[in-house]
This record gives sequence, structure tokens and C-alpha cells, in this order.
Amino acid sequence: MASVEKIVDPDKARRKIKADRRMREIMANYYMEAKTPKAQRGKKIAWITSGGPVEPLHAMDVIPIYPENYGAMIGASKMGVPLCEKSEEMGYARDLCSYARADIACATVAGGPIGGLPEPDMLVCCNNICGTVLKWYEVQARYYNVPLFILDTPITHTTFNDDMRRYVTRQSEEYIAFLEMACGRRFDYDRMKTVGDLSIRGQQLWQEILDTTMHKPAPMTCFDAFFHLAMIVTLRGTQTAVDYYEMLLAEMKERVAQGIGMLPVEKYRLVWDNLPIWYRLRWLSEKFMERSACLVADTYTSGWTSWMPYVDQTDFLGFMGESYARIFLNSGTDLMAENIVRMVKKYDAHGVVFHSNRSCKPYSFGQYDIQRIVQKKLGIPTLMIEADMVDERSFSESQVETRIDAFIEMLG
Repeated sequence: MASVEKIVDPDKARRKIKADRRMREIMANYYMEAKTPKAQRGKKIAWITSGGPVEPLHAMDVIPIYPENYGAMIGASKMGVPLCEKSEEMGYARDLCSYARADIACATVAGGPIGGLPEPDMLVCCNNICGTVLKWYEVQARYYNVPLFILDTPITHTTFNDDMRRYVTRQSEEYIAFLEMACGRRFDYDRMKTVGDLSIRGQQLWQEILDTTMHKPAPMTCFDAFFHLAMIVTLRGTQTAVDYYEMLLAEMKERVAQGIGMLPVEKYRLVWDNLPIWYRLRWLSEKFMERSACLVADTYTSGWTSWMPYVDQTDFLGFMGESYARIFLNSGTDLMAENIVRMVKKYDAHGVVFHSNRSCKPYSFGQYDIQRIVQKKLGIPTLMIEADMVDERSFSESQVETRIDAFIEMLG
């Protein structure tokens, strides 16, 4: 195998995104409020799945906490293995989602980053991302002895029909009734309209930020998007998220105008599929950067805006169920493949990197079929990396680096 020429960045400081610091401040304040003793903060806490409808929680002044976000923090902090091993000692199989295993273990030992999550007053689960969350949240609801609401979304194999729309709309009404019971007061519909507007605006801004990478050189990579995604997940529907994304978008536009790319040399443009490998983000970023390969888009960070073209955005509450049912992960293999094909064309990518994620079955099942469809329709090289998002035991550094080198040679 021929050697791959590696690029060293002499101007790294100039390429650093200035908004990173503000992002860290916002998230630190968010967790500080959530970790404040209940008697002092005066707000209830709800644990919610990343694909769950968070806007009604903000309308009811409930603090949303995301165990999946926390799982990403565990992975990035390289604390995943001991916590996963702890859950396995408790009787949970290694084949289960590493987010779930790490979270279940954390609850028993108050371990992990920031000393564990604050205890919930209620749990909200939506199965649009996977089926594992159903049992995961049932386990935690029993452990903390708190009420659990489950919003069930039918999978959109090909189209979203009126029966599906009515089904999820009824559940949205039941969700509001659940919150009224859990919070002991009537739902604030006026505030919900404000929150809904802020949610849509935040998602529009987020998509505009992601779309700045259509420019060459790209002002950011998907590795940067993985970091800045936390805001649209955690604080979706708040003025804080809108203000932050307006600032980040302005910075991205300024970088585009000045021709500042995230890579010193951008020779190859790639699309990433599946969740990040949190404990190797920097390593992977550097490996691709050294080979002049820029990950300009991904299916994960764009998943929070995939519903927007299809619903009436003037009535967020009325179409809330539909918007959450039509996300990327809740669609069939053919639709997923079509989405990747569109992304490759939109961002003028030369190849696709697939993360075959041991933990995330809905994201990974069908990936080899998707890979074949993409190759057939576009005739571009693809790379399959086998790993796990949190559990480092499923990652082989030497094997992945060898595959990256071979993939880059195919691009060249």
C-alpha cells in the first residue's frame, strides 16, 4: 500500500471556532441549574429521550435532562468502559445500547461526569429513535419511582399518511394531560406558541449553520457540528439557543467570506453516517485532517431538522407529533439511502464514511444495503468503520487507521 501524505496545520489557532467558549459556558450553567437542590431551583426535572418532544417541557418550566447527551459526555470523558462493565455486572447484556448501560450504571453509583445526573421528577420517552429507550426508561422510572410517559411513533417506511398523523396527534394531547398531572397546573398554551416559534427558529438557524459547509473550503466539519449540536437537543425552544445559533451562524458566514476553512488543505469532501465515536472524536478528526479529508456533513446532526419541509410550521403544537415521527431514524432503509444520496449531492462530497455502531441497532441495521445503494447510484467510494459510540472495547485503532488510509487512496 502506498503511503498517504499527511498534512500538518501551521495555522491551527486561526481556525479555532470562537463560539466554542460561549457554548461551554451555556452548557455549564444549564447543568449547574439542574444540579441545584430542588428546594432552591423551584423547577421540576424531566429526563427525556433525544428524539422526544421537549417544547412542552419548556412551556411548563420543566428542566429537560438528556441521558443520551450524558452518555456522549461519558464517552468523550473516556468513562464508558467501567460504567458499561458495571451494568453488565448488574445483569445487562453487552449487546445493549452503551448509552443505556452507562446511564443505568451511573444511577446506582452517582458516577460519571459532573457526578451523575440530577434525579428526575418524571420521564418522557419517545421511541422514534429506537426501541431500547422503552425498556431503558421503564428501568429508570422504577428505580426513581417517578411517572413515565411514552409517545409511540409508527415508523415511516415510505410515506407518512393521515392515519399516522391522527395517531401521533392524539398522543400529543395525552402528553399535555400527563404534564398537567405531573406539574399540578394547567398547560400554558400561550407560552407553548412562543416556545414553538423559538424551536422552529432554532432549527432553521441550525440547518443554515450546517449548510455553510456547502462552501469550499468548509468553515467547519461534522466533528464541530457534533459539539454544537448539544444546544439544539438540550435547549431547543429557548431564546438562549436562538441567540447562540445566530452568533455561531454569523461566525460561520464571516469565515466563509474570509475563506477560512477548518482544514489547512481541503482536498476531499466526505459525508458521515451514524452517531459519533465520542471517545475518538479528536483522533478521527486529526486522521482525516492529516489526509486533507473534510467531513462536511452527516446524517446525525441534521436529524433535528429533517421534518421541517413537511409540516405546517405555523401550528407547532398541532403538528408536534408528526414532526417527531418524521425524523431520519424513524424512516425505512430506502428513505435513509435517499437522504444520504441527497446529502452527497448537496455538499458535493467525494465519498461516505459509515459508522457501523454496535450500540445503535436502528441506525446500523441496513447500513450495508444503504452502502450498496449509494455506491450504485453515485459510484463513489465508501468506508465502513466498525465501532461503538461509548464502549471503547469495540474499537480497534490500528484497524480503523488502515481502513482510512485505504479509503483515501480510493478517493485519490
